Formats: sequence, C-alpha cells, structure tokens
Amino acid sequence: MAARLTPALDAPIFAALAPLLRRLPPGRFPRHDELSALATPSVASGGGAPIRFVPPAASVQYETHVFETGEVQTRPDNWHDLFNALVWLAFPRTKAVLNRHHCEEIRARRAERLRGTARDVLTLFDEGGILVAVADAELSSLLREFRWKELFWKRRAEVLRSMRFYVFGHAIYEKALEPYKGVTAKALIVDTAAGLFDAPLGQQLAELDTRAADYFSGAQALASTRTLPPLPILGIPGWEPANAREEYYDDAAQFRPGRSNEPALRK
Repeated sequence: MAARLTPALDAPIFAALAPLLRRLPPGRFPRHDELSALATPSVASGGGAPIRFVPPAASVQYETHVFETGEVQTRPDNWHDLFNALVWLAFPRTKAVLNRHHCEEIRARRAERLRGTARDVLTLFDEGGILVAVADAELSSLLREFRWKELFWKRRAEVLRSMRFYVFGHAIYEKALEPYKGVTAKALIVDTAAGLFDAPLGQQLAELDTRAADYFSGAQALASTRTLPPLPILGIPGWEPANAREEYYDDAAQFRPGRSNEPALRK
C-alpha cells in the first residue's frame, strides 16, 4: 500500500506548494504519470527538454540525464523525491538554471573528478534554499546581520506585513514533516515592492522564480557557499507555535549571531 500523505502539509512552511498539494490524489503518493500530468509546457530541463517524472534507473548520471532527456528520476512513495518533483513544478525556471549549471560544471571538471565550489553552491540551494521576498530594506539588513530577535520579535508586525518566505529546497520540506530546532535554510533575499504581496500566490511564485533564476544565471552566485546567509526557519513568525513567546528567540543555539555580506536582489 502506498504511504499516506500527512495533514501536516497544510502548515505555513508548505505555502509555496499548496496549490500543487491540493491537486495530488488524496491519501496516497501520486504515480509518476500523475506527477508528469501537472507539468505545463514551460516546465523544462536546463537543456530545454520537457520535464517528466520517471522511476529510478541504474547507471545514469542524474543531472546530465535530466538535462538531456527531461526525465527526473523519482522514487515511489518517497517524500524527498516527491518534494523535489513539486519544486520543479513550482519553480521551473530556477530548477532549470541549476540543472544547466550542474551539467556545465560536470563537463568542465570531468578530467579533474572534482565537484568544485559551484556545484556545492547549487546543491546547497537546491536541497536547502528559501526565497525571502522583502519590501522593507531595514528588514533585509536585520536578516543579513543575523539580528534574529530584533527581526522576528521586536519587528514582528512589520515582518508579517512586509516579508514573505517560500521554501525552495526539497530537503527542507522533508525535514518540515517532523520539524526540529536547528533546521536552517540558505536564504536568497529578493527585494521587492509591497504590491507583490497583494497578488495571487501564483503570480508571486512566478516573479520570485524569475528573479531567482536570473540571480543564479550569474557567475557571482556560484563563487562561494557562504554567499547566502543561513536562516533558522522555525523563527519565522507563525511557522512554530513556540515562537509566539519572546523568550523563544533567546535560544542562542538556534539563533546564532554572525555576519554575512551576501547581495540582495533589488527590484
């Protein structure tokens, strides 16, 4: 019997996937053909091949195979792979850019047999990224400077009004099934106009997908694994019931101080 889907999927952390989750068959994992049917013509690999979700195959280089054929190998009844598939559907432009870069790096470093920094950056965001849309530059600064209590508690109302958080990394989604303190995502900050937050969710996601794809198209995005700051996701207002109390943000093991000089994406 296929593993059952969990009611926890209606939590705020799954907001970016909510429209897709509502289209999945109730009470079970989707079949490969059901997932593939959700892909529009615009969902394509870094090489332009239409994306389809297929069972795993032996002796296939994953990223190259996706690039050339559009076939995303997806293990049945597997949360990690299901979330990867759903992120392909929710953020197709960014996934395609990451896929293209992976293949370029594989080809360029074939003789060296080394992954290199660029592929490490790509993997970190692919597995553990989060898109943070911000309509207030001061809030962006607080996040970049790791001033977590000031951001998430003292300016909580402003965060709720002027920030939106959309998980990209499929490993973060998997961890969110049983969230625990210390779950940290790599944050890509997108400075945007406040009006975006009044738009339908699909329009918000399309805008962020385009902006993230543009960011990762540039060579500077792949220069260092430290470019994007860590974000303790259970500190985001409303993502953890316990963070409704001020003392929650006094936990230095979860909300660590630090510095980061990553770029923001300007509107």
